[in-house]
Amino acid sequence: MKFSIIIPVYNRPDEVDELLSSLTLQNFSDYEIIIVEDGSKIPCKSVVEKYAKSIPINYFTKENSGPAETRNFGAKQANGEFLIFFDSDCIIPPEYFAEVEKEQKDNPVDYFGGPDKSHKTFTPTQKAISYSMTSFFTTGGIRGGKHSMEQFTPRSFNMGIKASAFQQVGGFSAMRFGEDVDLSLRLKEAGFASRLFPNAYVYHKRRTDFRKFFKQVFNSGLARINLNRLHPGSMKLVHFLPTAFTLGNTTLLIISPFFPWLLLLPLLYSLLILSHSLLQGNSIKVALLSIPAAWVQLIGYGCGFIYSFWQWKVNRKEIKGAFVKNFYK
Repeated sequence: MKFSIIIPVYNRPDEVDELLSSLTLQNFSDYEIIIVEDGSKIPCKSVVEKYAKSIPINYFTKENSGPAETRNFGAKQANGEFLIFFDSDCIIPPEYFAEVEKEQKDNPVDYFGGPDKSHKTFTPTQKAISYSMTSFFTTGGIRGGKHSMEQFTPRSFNMGIKASAFQQVGGFSAMRFGEDVDLSLRLKEAGFASRLFPNAYVYHKRRTDFRKFFKQVFNSGLARINLNRLHPGSMKLVHFLPTAFTLGNTTLLIISPFFPWLLLLPLLYSLLILSHSLLQGNSIKVALLSIPAAWVQLIGYGCGFIYSFWQWKVNRKEIKGAFVKNFYK
């Protein structure tokens, strides 16, 4: 068997329904699907049974322990040469596995990832958040979308790994946030090769409102310090940009009574986001929502980074915010 698709699930039957429906449309058949219910109170068993006759699905349940350990549990049940990890809030295009096969034939690697896009069925807010997480003007292009990115760092919503490589490095760590980046970095340090597969994209819903989105990116910023402690030298200049953005705009607010013209700078940035979102084909409503989405993404990450750095360097405390018991809030 070529691919084992591993999907951790927690109280998301509707999302699983959409995901499995998209997998029934694949132009590829050499795969198995492993659904692992992570202590859900709202299980997706009936959804799985709905598709059991049309696609090969194995369904497991376990006590709640978080997505990292749940993915490891799924990997132990897998029979495929490659493990493919999707989040439950993804929709997979019909040509996904054909694109993976093509990329592996042209230039094989040990692990890989693909970008994410916004689906036409997403809400305006979901589309705006998707824009903010994929735009060059918010992420610097590090999340996937460039046509050539050797040693790309895959994320767990769209990640493929040779089963043998996954086993060699011990799978996902106990980190709650940044565990996928940690795995990618451990694979790289072990000598395995990765690459971005630009056409092997998924439709990723992400968070449904800006409050949840802020928490997500705050934890991502917080986790970056832990990742650099675990993997010295892994932090790049682009990881400091949200912090610079946050501190820069805070400074602007403080001195704006004396230099009010400086407030033109955040206004110009907002107009840049609006214009670029429109150029990406978004509606005017989505483009307008892209402005707060971009600000939430940058300031949320920046605040998490600053908090984590302060706890580590100033208070000399262990950074525990990214290691929490309630994994899914």
